[in-house]
Amino acid sequence: MRRAPAPAPAHVQYMNDFAARLEGTGEFVDEQALSPEGTFVRYDGEGRPPVTDGPFAETKDLIAGWMVIDVEDDERALELAGELSAAPGAGGRPIHEWLEVRPFLAAPPAITE
Repeated sequence: MRRAPAPAPAHVQYMNDFAARLEGTGEFVDEQALSPEGTFVRYDGEGRPPVTDGPFAETKDLIAGWMVIDVEDDERALELAGELSAAPGAGGRPIHEWLEVRPFLAAPPAITE
């Protein structure tokens, strides 16, 4: 199994400083790094074992972790994600990583008449 390279100390410090700043503004909720090990799995029918082999998109190298923030609007979420995308990588240069911004799924508003 291929292992992802360990993050640079400057990258880890940037992430920690970013989270600490958002804790100070009340926007930080939670974060978690993910291990590069993992298995995709899907249901394969009644009485059959789960399928744990492709085809599937390789994302283990792309999804390194997640951060939950609580912000006023989408604009603020995009602003923070853009800033987080500048975390340093090799040589201290910004990695310009693509980040996905997604809201939590919420129930649609009830319609009353």
